Amino acid sequence: MQAPDELTTPRPDGFQRVSAALLALSHDHPPLWLEVAARTSQEAADALGVSLGQIAKSVVFRRKADEQAVLVIASGDRRVDEKKLKEHTGPLSRADADYVKARTGFSIGGVSPLGFAPIEGAPAPLLFVDRELFRFDIIWAAAGHPNGVFKMTPQQLAALTGASVIDVVQESA
Repeated sequence: MQAPDELTTPRPDGFQRVSAALLALSHDHPPLWLEVAARTSQEAADALGVSLGQIAKSVVFRRKADEQAVLVIASGDRRVDEKKLKEHTGPLSRADADYVKARTGFSIGGVSPLGFAPIEGAPAPLLFVDRELFRFDIIWAAAGHPNGVFKMTPQQLAALTGASVIDVVQESA
């Protein structure tokens, strides 16, 4: 059986939205389509041959006051400290898969920091980038699908998304 031609095989909607957003922002690196799904930071690091910390994972929370999505982009080797995050957002709760999909347009495992689906009556997610990502020259983020990723510098991530850069991860042991 012949493998489908990458240029003619339609990509999922989320991947296409991220591709269009990156193009509109004149980002130098279009998203890559991986041969394997990378639903976790470790899977992405393994597929790309980079360190776990270079994966810019997206973690979504639900702000209790108004149900707004809060998206934290953190290094794959760090855990988000909800107490630190609450100092910037107020009380939070965990976001389940249905909420994440409804508020970002992406499924868990492929949540991109940009290219969100417009949701009528709901604001775009509130974005934060953890400062620990700045340990790396190059980082990789999900591109709207578990098989999609794109590379950038941490500075480009902050500029492309307009996210606030804060300290929001647990102290490393």
